[in-house]
Amino acid sequence: QLQLVESGGGLVQPGGSLRLSCAASEFTLNYYAIGWFRQAPGKEREGVSCISSSGGSTNYADSVKGRFTISRDNAKNTVYLQMNSLKPEDTAVYHCAARMGLCTRFGADFGRWGQGTQVTVSS
Repeated sequence: QLQLVESGGGLVQPGGSLRLSCAASEFTLNYYAIGWFRQAPGKEREGVSCISSSGGSTNYADSVKGRFTISRDNAKNTVYLQMNSLKPEDTAVYHCAARMGLCTRFGADFGRWGQGTQVTVSS
């Protein structure tokens, strides 16, 4: 099975909210920083947010600050991305990824990836 599985994507109107989940299988997330990345058609992959292994440190891209919140529940082996006040430009495939180290904004630093979940913000 996939090591990371995203869920929670879908179609939402501008201003709406979605909560994405990133669940691990076959390994424990406790030791890993988890990042969320997104890629829209015609655009480069963007680092959206990252949370440290302990949950004590979080990072956000400027484009989502104040709207998105990353959190984790290590007991459930799951990381969440709460997305509020969604905009059409948030439309993308969202992936979570794991690395055994500090948070970075670069996908190349992450070795474990989920399959992605589609988020579409449209009226």
